[in-house]
Amino acid sequence: QVQLVESGGGLVQAGGSLRLSCALSGRTESIYVMGWFRQAPGEEREFVAAIMWNDDNTRHRDSVKGRFTISRDSAKKMVYLQMNSLKPEDTAVYYCAARYGRILHSLESRYDFWGQGTQVTVSS
Repeated sequence: QVQLVESGGGLVQAGGSLRLSCALSGRTESIYVMGWFRQAPGEEREFVAAIMWNDDNTRHRDSVKGRFTISRDSAKKMVYLQMNSLKPEDTAVYYCAARYGRILHSLESRYDFWGQGTQVTVSS
């Protein structure tokens, strides 16, 4: 099993920045992809970004390109989501996810493990 714990959420004004962190533990040797998803109130959970665990390949949803950046520190077993130029529509619970497969999937059903989520609120 793999455990994921997110941190770094909070309240920020529009235009501000936050960095989310995700700590991995457990049997991580077969994890190849890490992702970030988010879920706003009354909405379905949606893909934000994904990164390969062993190289620099990344994928970001169009609405966050140029503002959000996913990164990882494999030695520390950490994944990050740097969020800049935040907008009120970025308000959501953000989830870290991990999958065994080697494709940077955007479908949440393709991910095998999930964290508990961290709240991000952007005020206008």
